[in-house]
Amino acid sequence: MSETSPSVVVLTALALEYAAVRSHIVDREELVHDKHGTRVERGRLEGTDWTVAIAELGEGPVNAATLTTQIVSWLNPQAVLFVGVAGSLKEDIGIGDVVVGTKVYGIHGGKQTTKGFLVRPEAWPGSNALVQAARSAVRDMAEVRAHFKPIAAGDVVLADARSEIAKHLREHYNDAAAIEMEGSGAAHAAHLNGQLDALVIRGISDLANAEKRKADASGSQERAAAQAAAVAVAVLRKHRPRGGASGRSGSAASADSEEGPHYGGDHIDLRGGTFYGTVVGKRTGGQR
Repeated sequence: MSETSPSVVVLTALALEYAAVRSHIVDREELVHDKHGTRVERGRLEGTDWTVAIAELGEGPVNAATLTTQIVSWLNPQAVLFVGVAGSLKEDIGIGDVVVGTKVYGIHGGKQTTKGFLVRPEAWPGSNALVQAARSAVRDMAEVRAHFKPIAAGDVVLADARSEIAKHLREHYNDAAAIEMEGSGAAHAAHLNGQLDALVIRGISDLANAEKRKADASGSQERAAAQAAAVAVAVLRKHRPRGGASGRSGSAASADSEEGPHYGGDHIDLRGGTFYGTVVGKRTGGQR
């Protein structure tokens, strides 16, 4: 792969989500950060100029925020996608559908008072460029039923449609189409970076009700992850890197280096930055 190719990071929480994205990436090599031990696999998305790094972060918004910040500082990508599964919050959005997050809500913010819980919502919009690329991409994907809607994110697994948290979502986040755990953390980290295009893409694996365990056992998570990964790849095929072949505009170039990322020897020199990583193994092909 070209060592000056523009890069994108695709983040996942679960192993099955990671596997779904990984199957699309060829010429993979594993990189490990020398200081904090975070690992990614970097490879190519055939037919594009993108170098893609994929990471499995584990569950939860705090984990997602912390590791997204680390990986973005390390690899300095142009875009970040969070790709995985979610529960549906709408009757007309079914298992196997894909929700592209026009915005992501952090659902737990608020103030408890004698008059009840006063909601203080936070929301992070999806990158317009990536949302537009997604709208264009899914028009030609007959096998995907996509919805462009807000996504609710919180540190909770919703498996009861009559629960207090379900009522909370209906009352205060009524336009949210899906619920998941990590999107708010990743979106917040991308927002604080200030220079990243970011988007959350979720395949629907259950209906966020008491039937969740049965749906998961039927293989719905694998199907939903595959659908979300397919949309993510289609988005990257539509989305154009900034700054031409090198993926960097003149205003964004580092004062310390005009050549972009350089990967050589045992360490990774990232535009003169202070973070270094080790290439620990190279894998070929795009299959799991």
